[in-house]
Amino acid sequence: MTTKTTQCVILATSDVHGHIYPTNYRDESIRPLGLAKLATVIKQERLKKIPTVYLDNGDLIQGSPMMYYYYKTAQKQHPMIEVMNHLGLDAWVIGNHEFNFGKAALKDAISQANFPVLSANISDKHDTLGHKPYTIKTLDQGIRIAILGVTTSFVPYWEAPNHIEDLDFHDAFTSTKNWVKIIRSVEQVDAVIVSYHGGFERDLATGALTERDTGENVGYRILHEIDGIDCLITGHQHQTIYYKDGKKVAIQPGVNGDVLGKVTLTFTYDSDHWKLSDVTPTLIPITDKTVPDAHVLAMTETLHLQTEDYLDQPIGHTTIDLRVSDPFQLRLGNHPLIDFINHVQRTVSGADLSLTSLFNNEAPGFYETITRRDILATYVYPNTLTVLELTGEDIRQALEHTATYFTWTDDVLAVDPSFLKPKPAHYNYDMWDGIDYTLDITKPVGKRVGHLYYQGQPLDLTKSISVVMNHYRASGGGGYTMFQDKPVLKEIQRDMTELIAEYIESHPEFHVTPRGHFNVMKNAPLALTHK
Repeated sequence: MTTKTTQCVILATSDVHGHIYPTNYRDESIRPLGLAKLATVIKQERLKKIPTVYLDNGDLIQGSPMMYYYYKTAQKQHPMIEVMNHLGLDAWVIGNHEFNFGKAALKDAISQANFPVLSANISDKHDTLGHKPYTIKTLDQGIRIAILGVTTSFVPYWEAPNHIEDLDFHDAFTSTKNWVKIIRSVEQVDAVIVSYHGGFERDLATGALTERDTGENVGYRILHEIDGIDCLITGHQHQTIYYKDGKKVAIQPGVNGDVLGKVTLTFTYDSDHWKLSDVTPTLIPITDKTVPDAHVLAMTETLHLQTEDYLDQPIGHTTIDLRVSDPFQLRLGNHPLIDFINHVQRTVSGADLSLTSLFNNEAPGFYETITRRDILATYVYPNTLTVLELTGEDIRQALEHTATYFTWTDDVLAVDPSFLKPKPAHYNYDMWDGIDYTLDITKPVGKRVGHLYYQGQPLDLTKSISVVMNHYRASGGGGYTMFQDKPVLKEIQRDMTELIAEYIESHPEFHVTPRGHFNVMKNAPLALTHK
């Protein structure tokens, strides 16, 4: 007797971050990323005539210069939603960066969507956002698949309060467990897919911790401790992962549209119903040979060209060398680019001290003639600024935490692996302006801050001082718990890239003198490495 079987395919993207055209807009090179190339692969998969469900796991509408320009110019048709409507997206899970342009912007995007928007652990006091916890897709032969959406519960730690007003973010693990139980109890479904905009806190094979145990990512716990999940789709960490161990199946499909996740569900007919008999995960990489979909390119061509023109507009000049030639060396002492960003933050805020980061190692810095493309390529996040009132002890603790960025092993100074995996977190190393300090990495963690002076005197650990930083850091993001619940003296609710551009435009020929100096390993020999 022949066993009757059928299949369906789950396609998944995550952390596309506003990329449609195959470019990151830092230069004119074509790169293996973006929805236009993804569209080609998605359409090829659908030609195979196997029932297909396409999910996006969040962080869809923020992250590219095109999206920055779109929101700046307040155009009506949302490019990401327009493309996803064209691709027949079946569900979109809310990611943490969906809130970066404000709740109203997210609500507008959702209103344009022809697909359900999911998050089981976000509650809206006035039910205005327009999302729901899960959706059910009924496929050929009556097969029913439930898709549960979950968002990292750490959004309030990172996001500006006015962007998430009237929203509550409940624990991701508990919410997932409760909703899976509800779905299994009240819905007659043949498979449950959990799409969680969050990552893995442990190695899936060994169970070893892969990051600091902050509670931010709970994918490992969801996968191993919650019954009733047939596949877990994750994101947030920008990794490429596919995993299967018995009935435990998970994927994480990259970043910026560089990978398409694919999960094949096989069902076997058992007496009078279909039973899930196999789940097989895989990843389809987008390559240089992947041809962008012409229709998707045409849909957004006008906005793309407007973005390119906008980015190439010169806005100022400088005789200071603000280029980033070696990001590792930049973090060892004063660099003109960091001094300049801190100078802008202090100028617009009036704070006594400032801190900032080089967000990633691809940041080019600024050339003699500065364009908006240079700013957006260097300062890649739409941060606003917050001024906190901190004590000298808070500052010392923050410096000790930032010093954990480095390790000193066998007389080699290097970046601590926890800042490189599961994803690069160079943005969690801060450089301060307005104080003089040294970090001796040969010393034990927690005892690395040496020389620490303010206005020529040892910093008084008991007195308060105003410090400006981005809102992510001010909320304690990156493990800076010493900043949590500190008095907020001022909030500057404008994008930092706008503030930088305005400063340059109002100072066509500018010079910057640092208001403090720092040095890493000042008195020790260096054998530098930066992997």
